[in-house]
Amino acid sequence: MADDITFYDDIEAYCGRLSYRHGATASLHVSTHSTRYSVEVARWGATKELVWSAQGLEGTFTPPPADADSQGCGWPSSVEFEIDPNWRSGFYLVTLTAADAKPGKNVAHAGFVVRPNSPSSNALMVLATNTWNAYNTWGGSSLYTGGNEVSFRRPFARGFLSRPEVERDDRKARPTRWGEEPDTDGLIYQKYRMNNGYSAGIGSSGWFTFERRFVEWAEANGYEFDFAVSSDLEDPESTTGYDTLISVGHDEYVSRPQRTTMEEHVKRGGNLASLSGNSMFWQVRLQEAGAPGRHNMGDGQAVMVGHKYSAHETDPVVEGGRPELMSGMWCDPLVGDPEWKLLGSGSAFGLYHRFGRAVAQGSGGFTVYRDKHWLLTGTGLGYGDLLGAKHGVVGYETMGVRLTFDEFQQPVPQPNPDLPAELEIVAFAPSSNLGVGDYPASISALNDQGDLEFVASRFYGELTEESKAKVRYGNAVMLTCRPYPDGGEVVTVGSTDWAFGLADDPAVSRVTKNILDRFRVNTANDQGSATA
Repeated sequence: MADDITFYDDIEAYCGRLSYRHGATASLHVSTHSTRYSVEVARWGATKELVWSAQGLEGTFTPPPADADSQGCGWPSSVEFEIDPNWRSGFYLVTLTAADAKPGKNVAHAGFVVRPNSPSSNALMVLATNTWNAYNTWGGSSLYTGGNEVSFRRPFARGFLSRPEVERDDRKARPTRWGEEPDTDGLIYQKYRMNNGYSAGIGSSGWFTFERRFVEWAEANGYEFDFAVSSDLEDPESTTGYDTLISVGHDEYVSRPQRTTMEEHVKRGGNLASLSGNSMFWQVRLQEAGAPGRHNMGDGQAVMVGHKYSAHETDPVVEGGRPELMSGMWCDPLVGDPEWKLLGSGSAFGLYHRFGRAVAQGSGGFTVYRDKHWLLTGTGLGYGDLLGAKHGVVGYETMGVRLTFDEFQQPVPQPNPDLPAELEIVAFAPSSNLGVGDYPASISALNDQGDLEFVASRFYGELTEESKAKVRYGNAVMLTCRPYPDGGEVVTVGSTDWAFGLADDPAVSRVTKNILDRFRVNTANDQGSATA
């Protein structure tokens, strides 16, 4: 099966926007070979709650344009409905079923977020939809398969938003059990997705893989928060009224306005819970679609631009005299604004754990060092114990710090003027970068270099054995920091796979509760809701 699975199913759809306010009119843009189809809209929290449905809708097939991946589909609106003010803020899954298509090819999914017109909680969870879009191959290319622009106005690839749950087969950093050998080449993962017609990106991104797990756990435990998507943070007022921002899973792609919004939130005393790995690694830009007829959404955010590995050579903003806007690494010297200024860590200092030949037989857990830290209260864990190894919460993509040890054999960051002055490393695990020949044999990777060679050459200015060694050997860290002297607190759990431990690992669950409780995230027992 090709990685481009455009119209693998007989019905496909996308929403006119990724988030809607109460009272707005939502649109579904549908194309199907079927004569009739039905639609169900359900809020997906601790459970699924059906809020709207329609049956017997007339089907029309509209082929995707050749540049649907970069400029969007431009399909007409097929279904419209109002966002009822009684619908709680959250992620809403749209399920479309074609009436006369073959079973297994008759269902499509789309999704959107409902945002309240004013805060209904003191915490805002931001879904990493920029990253979803970067990995989405529907219509042709993603940012991983040759594209420099990817459109939000196209369906998400099959499996991104919903699929049957399995134990480990859909994980790129698959934990091992007793007697098993690590799946270094990712063959189990590839067999699973190929047998089910899923995109290669399902193990890296999408609602179902990361955010869904956190939301199910959090709401089942009584926590309540409002929802937004990455592009909502383009508005500097989007975090007004919230004490805490929450990011989960894989929040890899961030635009300059989005980052500024997060930084200003923390500067004025707000908190940030980053339960994510490889966070804020690439800078991107959001813009309107350039193709005629496919820029009618009117919000200026139809397309995401990311030149990534070639940005220093191909992104026009460099020659245009604005290198700080280059859609490459945030830590690239041309951009000069590394993510660790805000988050306290970055993937240049540790990107992979139990992925390919990067720490292939690692524990999958954090080794505890500061066992008296508030993050670990109530876990029962002591110095040297493992946190989260049962379900491999340290896995796939990570973030680290160049560290050393103090006189008490506690990890401390090496001197770095860009790191927050107030920073505590609570636990860490070895993490590594991958070069040519190190990646899982079953996945697509760069032909002429790997992340190791790229990061070493860009961050350190030259590709030498020394610069490669500085990138190859790193760590995944769990830390707390205060980036600004009078600002709020940031917690960084530097691993994409943290959410996999929530449902069945009491220590992982307790650490997460400690974070949410310290930041006073609203629960169902709270009187009132948001703060002023």
